[in-house]
Order: sequence, then C-alpha cells, then structure tokens
Amino acid sequence: MAVVVALGAFLMTLVGGWTAQRVTDRRHLVLGLAGGLMLGVVGLDLLPEAMAAAGRPVLGVPQALLLFVGGFLFAHAVERLLAVRRAGHGGDQGKRAPQVGLTAAAAMVGHSLMDGIAIGAAFQVGGGMGATVALAVITHDFADGFNTYTITSLYGNARRRALAMLAADALAPVVGAASTLLFTLPAELLGSYLGFFGGALLYLAAAEILPEAHHTHPARTTLLCTVLGAAFIWLVVGLSG
Repeated sequence: MAVVVALGAFLMTLVGGWTAQRVTDRRHLVLGLAGGLMLGVVGLDLLPEAMAAAGRPVLGVPQALLLFVGGFLFAHAVERLLAVRRAGHGGDQGKRAPQVGLTAAAAMVGHSLMDGIAIGAAFQVGGGMGATVALAVITHDFADGFNTYTITSLYGNARRRALAMLAADALAPVVGAASTLLFTLPAELLGSYLGFFGGALLYLAAAEILPEAHHTHPARTTLLCTVLGAAFIWLVVGLSG
C-alpha cells in the first residue's frame, strides 16, 4: 500500500517540474515562487520535524539547529570553493557553477527519498497515520518538483539534466517507500538529516533564488509570488496536521 500511495507523490513531482518549465517567459515569477516555497518548506516543515526528532541539546543548542547552521555553511562553502576554482581556471567568477545546481537537486532527491521512507514508516504504524503522512507528502511534492527543475536550470545546466534530476526526484519517494520493507530509519538520524538539509536549502533560497528573482524584475508581483509560495506550504502543513 505504501508503494502504491507513493506513486501519487511521483505524479505530483512531475506536475511541479512541468509547471516550472512551462512558465519560462515569466522566469522572475517562477524564481520568486520557488524562493517562497523553499522558505516555507524549511521554516514550516523541515525545521519543526527536525526539532521534534533531534532536539537533544549539544552545549546548550538543539542538535537539529546546529546541523541547520552547518548545512547553511556547507552550501555556502561549496559554492565559494567552486567559484574560486573556476576563477583559477580563467572562468567568470560571477557566473554560477552548474555543479552547485546538480548538488542542490541531488539534495532534493535525497529529501524526496526520505519522504518515501516517512510514508512507509507511517503505514507500519497504521492505515490512518499512513494516509495522513501520504497526503502531506503528495501535496508538497509539487513544490519539490518545481524547485528541483528550477534550481538545476538556474545554475546553467542543460534542459536534459534538469529533466533527469526531476525524474530522479519523482522516483525517489517510490524507492523510499519500498525500502521500508527492509529497514527502519532511526528518528534521530532522520531529524539530523532534515536539519542539515534545511540549512542548505535556506542558503539557496536566500542567497541565490530570491536575489536572482528580483535582480531584473524588482516587481511587486515577484514579491507576491514569494509570499504566496510560503503561504501555500503553511496551508499544506496546516491541513495535513
């Protein structure tokens, strides 16, 4: 049952990616919406889950928050190192590195894999719990597909690479749900991962996606898309309980 339900997440991810590539003539609006979705996912979904599962304090600071800061710094360090390396080889230091986009998309695939594991684990608890978690995952996988395609494309990767990462992101929940037939992921490890991933995702939203969205089109509609993206995640989290 968990694998069958995860197919809904597969389809919703593809719908999100299809939407992102269909509105390229309004790129600033797409980026503004993606930034809002990412902000909402981090602040309203990932961090609360990470704190609940890995909130044990380490030197007075919850473990999930330490990893959140670590994820932010890791994403920043990777981007800076790639920029320096490109400049050292005579490249344009101001140009975005495609590897960063692929790495970010791979992290999104990892997150979707964890979503599938969450569906499988919930169905192990009971059908009602499984249905609730599946509804939440399927709904926000639209944002995952949208963001995966957008991030990969933003960093200058070819369309075929963006589509390949989108396909991997769509398949990941199905694989994750199937894997729960073989093992159970410890809650603390899952919470630690969510904290680290949330930090990296926030860096991409705040330092890359949103500045690019407002760079050439500092319009109120772009800001509205960002707010609507965050509000959409708030609605999803609220409805899913």
